[in-house]
Amino acid sequence: MNKLQPKLFSVMKGYTKAQLIKDLTAGVIVAIIALPLSIALALASGVTPEQGLYTAIIAGFVISFLGGSRVQIAGPTAAFATIVAGIVAKNGFSGLVLATIIAGILLILMGVFKLGSLIKYIPYTITTGFTTGIAITLVIGQLKDFFGLTFQNSPIETVEKVEEVIHQFHTFNFEAFIIGAVSLAVLVVFPKFIKKIPPSIFAIIISAALVKIFNMNVNTIGSLYTISSALPMPSIPEFSLETVKAIIPDAFTIAVLAAVESLLSCVVADGMTGSRHNSNMELIAQGAGNIASALFGGIPATGAIARTAANIKNGGRTPIAGMVHAVVLLLVLVVLMPYAALIPMPTIAAILFVVAYNMSEWREFVSIIKRAPKSDTLVLVVTFLLTVIFDLVVAIIVGIILATVLFMKRMSDVTDAYGWKEIDEKTDTEHIRLKKVPDGAMVFEITGPIFFGVSNKIADVIKSGKKDVLVLRMRSVPAIDATGIHSFESIIKLCKKSGKTLILSHVNEQPMKTLVKSGMSEEIGEENICKNIDEALCRAEEILSVKTRK
Repeated sequence: MNKLQPKLFSVMKGYTKAQLIKDLTAGVIVAIIALPLSIALALASGVTPEQGLYTAIIAGFVISFLGGSRVQIAGPTAAFATIVAGIVAKNGFSGLVLATIIAGILLILMGVFKLGSLIKYIPYTITTGFTTGIAITLVIGQLKDFFGLTFQNSPIETVEKVEEVIHQFHTFNFEAFIIGAVSLAVLVVFPKFIKKIPPSIFAIIISAALVKIFNMNVNTIGSLYTISSALPMPSIPEFSLETVKAIIPDAFTIAVLAAVESLLSCVVADGMTGSRHNSNMELIAQGAGNIASALFGGIPATGAIARTAANIKNGGRTPIAGMVHAVVLLLVLVVLMPYAALIPMPTIAAILFVVAYNMSEWREFVSIIKRAPKSDTLVLVVTFLLTVIFDLVVAIIVGIILATVLFMKRMSDVTDAYGWKEIDEKTDTEHIRLKKVPDGAMVFEITGPIFFGVSNKIADVIKSGKKDVLVLRMRSVPAIDATGIHSFESIIKLCKKSGKTLILSHVNEQPMKTLVKSGMSEEIGEENICKNIDEALCRAEEILSVKTRK
């Protein structure tokens, strides 16, 4: 799994005609699903409709061709919509292109340096918090078109959008609301009766027909945007050192979100197919796909869980299906794109409402609040609020810092150091379960990792030992960090100063490597690092007997 080889190359060895038919069918169906979503997400991202298709075509093809998953379908996703819209508003489309290219380079480097497995260390509470937060921001961004409002300003931040909706709600367009409500009803009701055809297609056809037949005063894509069916053409953006510095935070946001969402989609796909993805190859493919998308006029892309699931359910089992999906969308761009001008904007808003609902993970959000420890709930809520109020970068950074601090607190609570009791064999009926500690020695047991959050507590307990020999039992210590080593240094110095001897028992692999590397094993003495407690107690008796003879 560590070999950086696209899945396409390995699956083609046993490729059959029957699987080709399944992949072709799945590719066409996924393209039908992706068509309205790509247009809707492009508009939500503040770019033109065709740029959403450019993204699905270019990034979708490249990521399927190079990807580390058999079935991943890539394209524009709801998670990027509000982020991209903010970047475009601040730095223009050229700024977005540059940020996406840099993000692509970062993703490739993440894959080359095999950082794909690190994504799993992002806590579930953080991913749930920012996913739900992104869903809320997406809904808020669509209120204007759903209610047919006329904004006086062009707000970027979510809080500002809420204020503008409240202040301009007197411009409410009843006809736009009717179209939005009808579209939403179609999206909710039709899947219960017709499962093979995406409900968004029905919503678009019905709403466009109503607007046209009744000549309704409703904005359409054509009334707000110039529709183009031109093929995507490559172009290199102009940039300067100042521009690069300005968009680095945006590039980091795109790279992190693309990595997290694409690998989460891969994990979901693995569960549905029983296969295993190559996370590092997938990151390289995501990087290449985003660079290609940006160079051809597209926006950031990542693995789309809903489209990937649709691909699997319809028989897609190789990257061929994703490549077919991209080719079909290319044909749609050339032949049918002019008809996109008829799509009402409230219908686009309704489609994005449903997308936001499906991605929101609100059930998981509520479940964590009800069942999880208070510390996890705190991380969840803080990440959610920061995503909505500020942005994803702030939310992830603060969320990870908070989760780390709370984790260290939790570890410090479970890590303990305590001394064994002196045993009176006449009165202690449980002595058979304990070891006989020689007079003049004291045994300390440490449970849990020794890291900077607990090292002082452990050092203080051990320093309290009044005997000539201190035995430190470490069978329950899985790891030790630099601060733990520093604590050992202070303990060793104190022992030497007071004429005491320190013995270690049952040192596990990671702590042992750390002690050897730091030179602490030589300071303690190899003869004083014992395999088990019996050997350590025998060593203590030897030392005490020598001291007695002296």
